[in-house]
Amino acid sequence: MKKLKGIDKIVFFFNSIIATILLLSYLLPYVAPKSFAFLSVLSLAVPLLIILNVLFVVFWLLKVKKQLLLSLLVLLLGFNHVTSLYKFTSSRNVENENNLSIMNYNVRLFNLYNWIPTENIETQIVNLIKKEQPDIISFQEYQPQDNVDLSFYKYKYEKLSGTRVQYGQAIFSQYPIIASGSIAFPNTANNAIYADIVKNRDTIRIYNVHLQSLRIDKDVENLNTEDSERLFKRISQTFKKQQLQTELFIKHKDKSPYKMIVCGDFNNTAFSYVYKEIKGDLVDAFQEAGNGFGRTFDFKYFPIRIDFILVDKAFKINGFKTLEDKLSDHYPIIAKVSLH
Repeated sequence: MKKLKGIDKIVFFFNSIIATILLLSYLLPYVAPKSFAFLSVLSLAVPLLIILNVLFVVFWLLKVKKQLLLSLLVLLLGFNHVTSLYKFTSSRNVENENNLSIMNYNVRLFNLYNWIPTENIETQIVNLIKKEQPDIISFQEYQPQDNVDLSFYKYKYEKLSGTRVQYGQAIFSQYPIIASGSIAFPNTANNAIYADIVKNRDTIRIYNVHLQSLRIDKDVENLNTEDSERLFKRISQTFKKQQLQTELFIKHKDKSPYKMIVCGDFNNTAFSYVYKEIKGDLVDAFQEAGNGFGRTFDFKYFPIRIDFILVDKAFKINGFKTLEDKLSDHYPIIAKVSLH
């Protein structure tokens, strides 16, 4: 610091704070929200913290200053966090006759309340599905509509709730579903469902998990209208509820007799406690075969990945992609897998 002058001293001061916070955030997946909910809120900011530290490295590199080592070392220590945010290699796309393609998509009620000022969103979503032709689709915020004709899928399982508007989750499959069910989450419309499908001689369990929503507006400007203390408290309570839901899901997941694929909208990032618990020994398809930021939620200013496809280690991940079609506040993701 002695050799730094003027603005550089100020920059390094903030650099030190941001680097320290990022370093501490590496502990967040091991901190249960029920114990320290206020710390769990920080997991939402990890993508921004990583980006800021990368910018600090670039800043000091251009100035040829050794201060770049601070953020560089912190980023290297959390390399798995960095690759959860951004995958440096190109997307894998291996064609295999045994490929099973899975799409996960939060369709936001097919734009029932016209959040997106575009007509026929539901038809555009159906056309997108026809174009991509996934073997299995895992929907969150699904709502049956006359214009949503998915009859080209032979099998489906829906779990809907609500009085005025029926909505919930669904799994559509081109392969037979021999069993299905729901894991009820208390005091919420969110839940987890599953379907056991048969492909060739293999039975595979598909889970569709939708954890409690944070109810955060995707437009950052609108967050300023909510009292920060109340917002913080509400998010903390949501993380506690997510932990309870995760514990209920894991009890069911651990009893599964089949190889599994877990899809869903976790309403939390890959840097969170609930992601770590749900993932367990499974493999994140994005980390294995995706590329770029892989953002799945339309949040302004920095990318957030809260939708996931996690697969059993018995599967080989042959492809992964995030589609850029803006037909919901989420982006659909697709993975291609095959059994070894």
